[in-house]
Amino acid sequence: MLNKEDIKKIIPQREPFLMVDEVEECISGESAIAYKNVNKDEWYFKGHFPGNPIMPGVLICEALAQTGAVAILSMEENKGKNALFGGIDKMKFKKMVTPGDRLKLEVKIIKRKGPIGVGEAIASVDEKIVAKGELTFAIA
Repeated sequence: MLNKEDIKKIIPQREPFLMVDEVEECISGESAIAYKNVNKDEWYFKGHFPGNPIMPGVLICEALAQTGAVAILSMEENKGKNALFGGIDKMKFKKMVTPGDRLKLEVKIIKRKGPIGVGEAIASVDEKIVAKGELTFAIA
């Protein structure tokens, strides 16, 4: 299990844009399972939406991307590098994520060629899928 301080040693994101609270499992270069504890004090709830707080889909994608980055950047040859978005494909949003949810983030690297790769990404709450798609990344 990796906590926030351990995660910060692998990926460059910092608060308020660090979207991963803990990593349950990481197979370097292959996959990662992480969690985001969504609380009512998140900065984005002030405007999305007042009186009806919903985690923006793009931030769910970012949390998934950071989870995938943990898997890729934990590889010895990628230490100190960045994983950048190259694309988002087939992303579907099935349910809303709201304060109090524990967002499970699962990313499996399904393709790699040089510095480019694709991760199959699934976000869920209480074992129900809230978002699913593919994320393309580039190591820089």
